[in-house]
Amino acid sequence: MIRKTALVTGANSGMGLAASVELAKRGYRVLMACRSLERGSQALRRVEAAGGPGCAELVLCDLADLASIRRFADEVHSRVSALDVLINNAGVVSPKRRETADGFELALGVNHLGHFLSTHLLLDLVKASAGGRIVVVASGAYKAGRIHFEDPHLCASYNVVKSYGQSKLANILFARELALRVYGDGIAVNALHPGAVLTQLGVDRGTGFGQGIYRALGRMPSFQTPEQGASTAVYLADSPEVEGISREYFYRSRPKSLDRKAEDDDTALKLWEWSEREVGLR
Repeated sequence: MIRKTALVTGANSGMGLAASVELAKRGYRVLMACRSLERGSQALRRVEAAGGPGCAELVLCDLADLASIRRFADEVHSRVSALDVLINNAGVVSPKRRETADGFELALGVNHLGHFLSTHLLLDLVKASAGGRIVVVASGAYKAGRIHFEDPHLCASYNVVKSYGQSKLANILFARELALRVYGDGIAVNALHPGAVLTQLGVDRGTGFGQGIYRALGRMPSFQTPEQGASTAVYLADSPEVEGISREYFYRSRPKSLDRKAEDDDTALKLWEWSEREVGLR
């Protein structure tokens, strides 16, 4: 049997690590896209412990830096000739307004624009597979967002709900527009809401800000483990039940209806064209 290849962004912790472990157990060759060499190497050892030596590889990528994304894409092309699965999982949230290396508002820059560029640069590899799948980890937080075309990087007015909600709505609109564009190539693109998952998404690794909230949430039974949160992403990546299904939004491994604003094709096209200009594809 030919081993399939999957690439997971944000694979060093949380749902990205959980998805990498599970796919490795299922026989995939997993490319783990991580920003930190140290944390990525630690995560790689965990994945190899689950799936066996050589089942996974570390590829460095900082989604907050367009130059890093381009180097990352070149490195992936040097290692593989096809990608069966691409899971856009990495995400950030920030209580205060921060910017990427290219001057983008951080959440929009990483959660949407970083993945927008990386997906474009890897798309030929997904097309080279038979029945490739792209999985976009979004969030129910999209309901609190809108695309602020008049001020997309929130220079004039910022709050964390506005920032994160916009980035997650952008994830869904991107997935839906991409699904239309690659339909003829046999690629399925679906987005998902993982539910309330206990990860260190909002913890600042430099200052430790947010650790107290993280520990408090860990005592609440309503939060899922990263493994539980990653289950829908793994389902969309590997299950034969979703073969041929595209342009859907899933929750708990089942299709879920979207608010009207997330199904607005005009907004999706406008966001796509704006994103192309922002990342230098147009």
